Order: sequence, then structure tokens, then C-alpha cells
Amino acid sequence: MTKIGRGSLVYENDVETLQFDWGKINILSDAKTTGAKHFSFGVVESKPGTGHESHNHPDAEEIIYLISGDCELMLDNQSPVRIKPGACIYIPPGVNHYTANVGNEPMITLIVYSPLGPEKGLREIPGCKIIPPE
Repeated sequence: MTKIGRGSLVYENDVETLQFDWGKINILSDAKTTGAKHFSFGVVESKPGTGHESHNHPDAEEIIYLISGDCELMLDNQSPVRIKPGACIYIPPGVNHYTANVGNEPMITLIVYSPLGPEKGLREIPGCKIIPPE
């Protein structure tokens, strides 16, 4: 991470990688990394044919933005829908959701949590391997 005035410049290899059997997450902005006070931000790479379990964040809103890949999204316990790159998904606090990579290539999404907090719980998910920054 590089400080620029009162801001920060962060690359994926500046932060730890949270490795799971379905892919990886790099949190690029949170209280620890950039000093952010109101939100956290990260990038998620999901392997083809994988996804994470349905879950919710009781005290935080989430935004997911699909950069690339073929995604199936379940939101609020409704039937899953296919979404394409360029989609922005808003998830209110407490709403169950999951994303799954239903394609043959990696799926890349950006995530934002507000307020800060849910990103801390990612490290506690069973099977999470924490890989230090390069």
C-alpha cells in the first residue's frame, strides 16, 4: 500500500489473500488497510463450477458488481437468476444470497460492505487459508 496525501493506493499483492476451495478474496480497503471508516471493498475470484453457501450480513448492506464470468445469483430466497457482466446487485442487511460461477472461466466480482465488519468474518469461515501479501 502507498499513501498518497490522505488517500491510499492498494494493489491485490499488497494485501493478504483469503483462499477457499471455491476461489479467493482480497480485501483492498478496510479500516486496517486504508483506514476506511464507513465501508470495505474487495475483489473476489470464483473458480468455474463453484460458489459459496447462502448467507447474509445482518448488520451491513452489500453491493456485488460482476466484472466477468457467468454468474448465477440467488437473492432473498427467490429462484436463482443468471446475470451477466456489468450487473450491480444491491443486498439489504439480513437478506440471504449467494453467487455461483456457472461458466468455464474464472468469475470476478467486486464487493462492498457498509458499514465495515463482514470482511472480518471471512477469515473465520471453515477452510479459509490466509496467504500473506507478497
